[in-house]
Amino acid sequence: MTASRTGARTVPGEATRARLLDAAATLFYREGTSVGIQALAKAAGVSKRSMYELFASKDELLTAALKHRTPSLLDRFLPSPDSPDRPRERILYVFERLEEAAAQPGYRGCPFLAVQVELKDVDHPASRAASAAKDRMRDFFRDEAERAGALDPDTLARQLVMLYDGAVARAGAAGEHLDGLSLTTAATLVDAAVDKRAA
Repeated sequence: MTASRTGARTVPGEATRARLLDAAATLFYREGTSVGIQALAKAAGVSKRSMYELFASKDELLTAALKHRTPSLLDRFLPSPDSPDRPRERILYVFERLEEAAAQPGYRGCPFLAVQVELKDVDHPASRAASAAKDRMRDFFRDEAERAGALDPDTLARQLVMLYDGAVARAGAAGEHLDGLSLTTAATLVDAAVDKRAA
């Protein structure tokens, strides 16, 4: 263990591991899970030997890269826990961020959904990591739906996840412009679920 100029202790291989995780997350997102070991090592600026000293396989690296990126991706799309907005606005915040992201060059959709679709194996460790991230979004929708007074928060949460996944798939794979469609559809779903209870 060595000390950095700031006095913080660094573990040997820690910087290489972080570089690999960042490069792998970017490359898997851009090119898919079939990207080769050589390309991963080159993108991270490390040797294949160094990579295998840190990760036993490409599958292990893929899983670790997904887990590494999960917090920042969820922070980007979910409102902060202490946001004062009402539940409806908190739900729609997700789709506002989605519309913004989908309009950016190089957008390839949701990395979690992409991994699940590409691997087609629900028991693969990377599929489980992706599923855990998607579950956190579903749980957020369900909690906010319950706070909003939806009659069936579980169903509304599933509908919102389905809308989200459909929107990211169309925008990422087909290059379709969302043009506010996912946002207005989400608002319609939320309003209908809440109005139903008041009726």
